[in-house]
Amino acid sequence: MPLPGTFLPNWQYLSIVLIITHERRKKEMKQMTILATAMALLMTLAAAPAMAADATLSMDVKSAYVWRGITVNNTAVIQPSIDVSAKNGFGLNVWGNYDIGDMNNTFRGNDFSEVDLTAYYNKSIGWLNLGGGIIDYLFPNTTTPSTTELYLSVGVPIAWGLSTSLTGYYDIGQLKSLDYTQLSLNYSHNFTDKLSVSAGASAGYASDSFAQAAGGKDGGLFDYNLSLSAGYQITKAWSVSANVAYVNSFDQDHLKDKSRGGTLDTHTIVGANVTYSF
Repeated sequence: MPLPGTFLPNWQYLSIVLIITHERRKKEMKQMTILATAMALLMTLAAAPAMAADATLSMDVKSAYVWRGITVNNTAVIQPSIDVSAKNGFGLNVWGNYDIGDMNNTFRGNDFSEVDLTAYYNKSIGWLNLGGGIIDYLFPNTTTPSTTELYLSVGVPIAWGLSTSLTGYYDIGQLKSLDYTQLSLNYSHNFTDKLSVSAGASAGYASDSFAQAAGGKDGGLFDYNLSLSAGYQITKAWSVSANVAYVNSFDQDHLKDKSRGGTLDTHTIVGANVTYSF
């Protein structure tokens, strides 16, 4: 790499641009190959009667994409997913984020900027609900490097529709640490066989490395999330829901607002979902 101010001939600039473009396309092709393979595997599992699997196709439309308190995109997004879970507790999930807006040219716009591939296992032992898995985060059409997390969760039903869970995420790709832990409290109630409502509250604790990567000073209590959702079962297979969520920071040292040079820009997110199960 030349020192600042060093002159490069035009052909060398062109070579550098071609190399960067080639490497970016190689990355995107690799990610799309992984995605296509995962989708084919999911559809094969869903269509195989011997697997005794349940499959769900889902699509969310949201006013913004906020992840663990971090505003990824403050404009509208579409988030489709497919989930296939076997009766023995094993399952696979593919989730994507499609940016409608470009967030002031941060994203390409009208394209996918994230695809998450998850393999998981869930098991209930008495009143204890256990889960664990691996998540591969891919970021096509961006310069963000991919990474992988392992996670473990423990859930307990309380009473009267209330339940609580604790989930820990360990990044084995980029941060190589227990980067995020989330405690959740959820409530659900069925008014009728078709109409239901749910509410949730969660709090996240971030490691130093995770908080600093998000623009914070150090780790600690990171973000909290309050959510409300109403759902309607149209048929046995089709359902729809509407939801709203409020997100904020516990401490500006850990998760800063964008106005202070941080990554928290959007506090309220509204959305709608349609789901098909088969």
